[in-house]
Amino acid sequence: MTRVLLQSAAFVRAARRLLKKHPEAGSVLEATFAALTEDAFQAALKTHKLKGELAGSWACSAVYDLRLIFDLVEHEGAEAILLHTVGTHDEVY
Repeated sequence: MTRVLLQSAAFVRAARRLLKKHPEAGSVLEATFAALTEDAFQAALKTHKLKGELAGSWACSAVYDLRLIFDLVEHEGAEAILLHTVGTHDEVY
């Protein structure tokens, strides 16, 4: 099932900061976006539900220390993924 990706304003800011520091991360993010739209729960993404302040949201790994935080939402009658933020493990948690 293909899902639509929606980007919050916070995600856009975090992605810009990340790409400014690490321009090479752009291709990694694009590959992660493609994987998320195909199947957000494929093993390679290590998708897991979050607890605590972020309870109800999900996280996945783009590479070793790069995480994306997102929610599964409805958008125009279809399932979508709302991206909240991106960054290192310490930045997003």
